[in-house]
Amino acid sequence: MVAAMNVSSAHATRPYALLSIAAAVGTIAIKFGAYVLTGSVGLLSDAAESGINLVTALVTFWALTVAARAPDQTHPFGHSKAEYFSSGLEGALILLAAVGIAVTAVGRLFDPQPLEQLGLGMVLSLVATALNGGVAAVLTAAGKRLRSLALQADAQHLLTDVWTSAGVVVGLVLVQLTGWLILDPLIALAVAVNIVWAALRLLRESADGLMDSALSDEDTRSIERILAGYAEGGLQFHALRTRQAASRRFISLHVLVPGAWTVQRGHDLCEEIERAVEAALPQSYVTTHLEPLEDPLSWADAELDRTPRSGDSPKEKRR
Repeated sequence: MVAAMNVSSAHATRPYALLSIAAAVGTIAIKFGAYVLTGSVGLLSDAAESGINLVTALVTFWALTVAARAPDQTHPFGHSKAEYFSSGLEGALILLAAVGIAVTAVGRLFDPQPLEQLGLGMVLSLVATALNGGVAAVLTAAGKRLRSLALQADAQHLLTDVWTSAGVVVGLVLVQLTGWLILDPLIALAVAVNIVWAALRLLRESADGLMDSALSDEDTRSIERILAGYAEGGLQFHALRTRQAASRRFISLHVLVPGAWTVQRGHDLCEEIERAVEAALPQSYVTTHLEPLEDPLSWADAELDRTPRSGDSPKEKRR
C-alpha cells in the first residue's frame, strides 16, 4: 500500500514539470526578444538563465518520471532518489550559466554598448517575470504538498530568476535615467553572483539527500509524540533512526515489550505503531524490531537513540 501511494504521488508531480517546461519556453522567447530589441547584456544574462530553466525543467521531468516507477527487484526501496540527481544537475548547470554571464559582462565593462528601445525591453522583461513568478508559486505549493524536492528546487530556481529579472529592470531604469552604460554589465555581474549562490544551495541540498540525511525535527517530533502515547502503558522504544529519499521517508525503531508477551501480541502492537506513524507522516516506510524488556542485550543499542538515555549501556549490540 505504501509503495502504491508513493508511486501515485510521484505520477502527480509530472504535470507540474510540464508546466515548468512550457513556462521556460515562453520566458526564453520573451527575454531573448527583449535583448534583441535593446542590446542589453543584462537582459541577455536574464535570457540565458531562462535557457537553463528549460534544461532543468526537462531534467526535472525525467527525474520525476524515474521516481514514479514502482519498486522492483533491483530497487526494492523505489526510485525516489532520482530527484536528487535532478536538483544536483540543476545546480551544476546554473554555475555554468553564471560563468558565461560573467564573461560576457566583463567584456562589456571594457567596451560599453549603447542600449535601444529600453521601454519595450523592460515591458517584455516584466511580462516574463510575472509568468515565472506565477509558475514558481504553483510549483512551490505542489512541491510542499507532494514532498517533491525536484519541484521545490525548480520553484526556487524560478524565484531566483524572478529576482534576477527585477534587478535587471532596475538596472535598465538607472541606465535610462543616468546614461551610465557601465551599469548594465555591473547588473549582469550581480546577477551572476546571485545565480552562483542559488546553485551552491541546490548542490548542498542534493548532497544531503544522497547522503541519507535524517528527517526534519518537526517530523521526528511527530514520531516521538506517537511513541510517547504507547510508552504510558509501560512500553519502551529506542534506536529511532530516520532518513529521507526525496518524497519518501524511511523510519526504523526498536519496540521493547514484556518478554512474557506472545509473538502475536507483540506483532499486533508493531503493526499498530507502524500504521500510526504512516498515517501521521504519509509516504513513510516504517520498520520495527521487537525486543524483550528484561533482556540486557535489548538495551545494548540504546545509544542509537536521537536523545540517549542516562545509564544506557555504551556497548555495541552484537547479534
